[in-house]
Amino acid sequence: MGSNPSRFKGPRRPVERVSWEECQEFAERLNGHVALGSRLPTEAQWEYACRAGTTTSTYTGDVKTVGENNAPGLDAIAWYGGNSGWEYDLEEGEDSSEWPNKQYPHTKAGTRVVGQKRANGWGLYDMLGNVWEWCWDGMRPYTTASVVDPVGPMGISADRVIRGGGWHRDAQDVRAAYHFTYRSDHRAFDLGFRCLSSGK
Repeated sequence: MGSNPSRFKGPRRPVERVSWEECQEFAERLNGHVALGSRLPTEAQWEYACRAGTTTSTYTGDVKTVGENNAPGLDAIAWYGGNSGWEYDLEEGEDSSEWPNKQYPHTKAGTRVVGQKRANGWGLYDMLGNVWEWCWDGMRPYTTASVVDPVGPMGISADRVIRGGGWHRDAQDVRAAYHFTYRSDHRAFDLGFRCLSSGK
């Protein structure tokens, strides 16, 4: 792409501070070089991949939150506000000295190298924590009806869903079902993406 917009740079760190619109440009350029049919996953596809056949709040089971930044059950699978600054490895970091109820003491935090935490049952790393991930579609209303591969709003003005939780605080958000939206031009230092391939 010619540049790295991330605040926390490293060859094995997730890209962040990238908008949904920029993700579309990346996928288009990637598909121009390699015919993978790459794009962002829909919200339903993202959750299916995250859960890897499980039905609990995380792919290792339900996790109890004991403080805003303290959910010991997340430690093995996710970087979040309670552990993202523990033995932090970059000089650049967000001041975390005042974050309440941290699982481990730390004074600065940020993204972490991918693949250090336990993968889910399908071998996917960092589905929870580290950076929030953009989804292809907007938020759809949940109903009690059974649906297969549902897709939320796709209009040009639709806000887009983000999933997974991030390194920047809020243990309660780091679970398979949690979601909310941002405008498609939004950027944040805890917001990145993950592509899927349609194999075309």
